[in-house]
Amino acid sequence: MDLTHSAEQLELGAVARSLFTRECPTSLVRRLREPGSDGLAPTLWQALASAGIFGIPFEEKYGGAGAGQYELGLVFEQAGRALCPTIVYSTMVFGLGVARLGGDQLKSRYLPDLVEGRLRASHATWNPSNAADLRPRLSALRVADGWLLSGRLLFVQNAQAVDVLMVTARTSVHREPQRTYGFLIQPGGAGWLARALMTIAHDQQSEVVLSDYFVADDAVLTGPDGTGLAEGDLAWLANSAIALQCMEMVGGTAAVIEQTVAYTKVREQFGRPIGSFQAVQHLVADMRIALDAARLTATQAAWWTGRGEIANRAVAIAKMKCNEAYKWATLNCHQLQGGMGYVLDTDLHLWSSRAKLTELQGGTTDTAALWLERESGLI
Repeated sequence: MDLTHSAEQLELGAVARSLFTRECPTSLVRRLREPGSDGLAPTLWQALASAGIFGIPFEEKYGGAGAGQYELGLVFEQAGRALCPTIVYSTMVFGLGVARLGGDQLKSRYLPDLVEGRLRASHATWNPSNAADLRPRLSALRVADGWLLSGRLLFVQNAQAVDVLMVTARTSVHREPQRTYGFLIQPGGAGWLARALMTIAHDQQSEVVLSDYFVADDAVLTGPDGTGLAEGDLAWLANSAIALQCMEMVGGTAAVIEQTVAYTKVREQFGRPIGSFQAVQHLVADMRIALDAARLTATQAAWWTGRGEIANRAVAIAKMKCNEAYKWATLNCHQLQGGMGYVLDTDLHLWSSRAKLTELQGGTTDTAALWLERESGLI
């Protein structure tokens, strides 16, 4: 494993950082948190499409750049610095799912539009509080020319703002064994009900209830031989999403540390900058050590999943390290900035709430520890 970045990868990171700094200021983040916001950022979205960001991990025949998932992780790191809207992340994970699970017909239908920025998407193919739990929450009943989906999904990202949503369901066909199929559904219509949920980060998450919701056969992921989706492929998609999320968390952690270091250089107490005090220096040094550990484990997870590996061990370790580093950094940065760190007119709380959101999404540190125990054969 060689995690040394090439000149092209360094340039990609620099371009992404410049783009997010320009197009995703904290004023945009604040606007998207307001009640009634749809979570969309059209100007940022168009900038990402024009820069080719959406096409990074996809094949050239679908309009992509033919790079890799690891390169996408470098973009997620810079997106995390700027608190990029979550709809960007959910759309990219949807694309990875179509690329891994779909046939040529579905890839040709969805990936070119995604690459060009004409498609916003999301996914609900694992337990939102435990990414290793892949059991479908929906049931699918076979009918003429399609399927009827029923069930309830919780904490679906951007469900009311996307064009298409990827879900999984357990099929029910007379005299056939139950199978797990994927379904690409268009929000709205008969049998669709979505209700916005309140979250600590004010992001767009919903409860979705489907009641005999019809999906045509041409929007179903049945696996390469038609006998259902392989658990390994679903596990890879979930782990890829967690690895990319960890890269996002690394970027957010770095951003709050940099802000706090800058603050300690100008905030004076007893006639000298507080950054000159040993206690402050120790806290900053500890945060930086935690950040370096998070970055190493996150890049390892992104590298392995980018090679098509499920990488349970690497992903579990990355989630544990990144959860703690991001949360711990924001808490200490609030302390070092004193009262200013808790004033909502300043921006630090924006990263704190995102840190809590990403800590919970997919699994807490304790949940990830269970993944590692299971992978190590301890349970």
